[in-house]
Amino acid sequence: FKKQSMSLKNLSVRNKIPKKYKDKLSNQRINKIYRKFENSFKINNNFIVAVSGGADSLALAFLTKLFAFKNNLNPKYFIVDHKLRKESKDEAFKVKKILKSLNINSHILTVRCKKPQNNIQSFARKKRYDLLFSKCNKLRINNLVLGHHMDDLFENFFLRMIRGSGLKGLISLGEKAQVKNINLLRPLIRFDKKDLLFISKFVFNFYVDDPSNYEIKFNRIKIRNFIDQLKSIGFDNKKFQLTIKNLKSSDETIRFYVEKNKKINSKLSEKKKELVLKEDFFDNSYEVVFRSLSDLIHFIGKKQSPVRGKKIDNILNKIKNKRLFKETLGGCVIKMFNHTVILTKEY
Repeated sequence: FKKQSMSLKNLSVRNKIPKKYKDKLSNQRINKIYRKFENSFKINNNFIVAVSGGADSLALAFLTKLFAFKNNLNPKYFIVDHKLRKESKDEAFKVKKILKSLNINSHILTVRCKKPQNNIQSFARKKRYDLLFSKCNKLRINNLVLGHHMDDLFENFFLRMIRGSGLKGLISLGEKAQVKNINLLRPLIRFDKKDLLFISKFVFNFYVDDPSNYEIKFNRIKIRNFIDQLKSIGFDNKKFQLTIKNLKSSDETIRFYVEKNKKINSKLSEKKKELVLKEDFFDNSYEVVFRSLSDLIHFIGKKQSPVRGKKIDNILNKIKNKRLFKETLGGCVIKMFNHTVILTKEY
C-alpha cells in the first residue's frame, strides 16, 4: 500500500509539470543542472524572483518555476527596467513575453528618477533593490531570489578587495543573507556561467546582452578582465573556490569567538534597559572586539543597517585611549564608566 501511495504521489507531481517543461527536462544537460539546483534550493515558502533578462536570470526563472510546479508554490516574477538605455523598455516587454511563453507571469518595475552622472551601476543596484524590497513588503513575502552565480562571487571578492574590505566583506556574497528582514537567496552561486547560458539558449533561445558588460570604464568590467588573466596563469574556478572555502573557515572561527565574547563579557539589564560591556570584553583580538561591538550596537539600536566600520574604529580608539565620554552611534548612546562601557538605546 505504501509503495502504491508513493507511486500515485510521484505521478501527481509529474502531472503538475507542463509538457513544455517536461520536454526541456528530457535534455540530459538541462536535467543534470536542474537536479543540482533542486538539491541546493531548500525552500517551502513562496518567493519573489528578480529577472533582468540576462542569461543568468532567465535560467533562474526556468529553474525556480519548475521547482514551483513540483512543490506546489506560487512565486512572483519581477523585471526591473532601470531606464538607463533607450531600448530598456522594449527589452523589458520582450522578456515579459518570453517568460509568458513558458507559463511564467511577470510584472515590470520601472525606476522613475533622474539618471546620475557618476556611479551608475551603484545607482542601478540601489534602485533595483528598493523596488524589489518594496514588493516583498507589500506582498508579505520575505524571500527574494537573485541570479548571482559563480562569476559574480569572484568579481565581488576583488571589488571588495580594492575597497579595502576585511575578511567578512571579502566573502559577503553568499548563498543566503538577510537585509531589512528579507532573505536574499542566491541558489546559483555555485553554478558556472556557461551552464546558465546553455539554459537560456536551449529553453528560451533568447537573453539580453547588456552593452554595459563591455564598457571598460566600469570597475566590475575591469575586474572581469583581470580574472580572465588570472585564469590564464592557472588560477581557475576550483582554486578560487578553495580560497573562498578557506577564508570562510577562518571567518567561522572568528564568529565563534565573537559569540563567546558577547555571551561572557556583556550583561543586559532589563530593569535599567542598558547593556554593560565588561573590561574583558575588549581584551580580545581587534577583529573579535570590532565585530562584537558592531553586533551589540545593532542589537540595542535596532537600526536596519549596520554602522559603518570607520565609525566603529573611532569608538574603539576612544575606548582604548580612555577618551570616550558620551557618543551616539547606530541608535545607541555609548558611555564609558571607569573600566566598563554602557550601551543604551537613543530616544
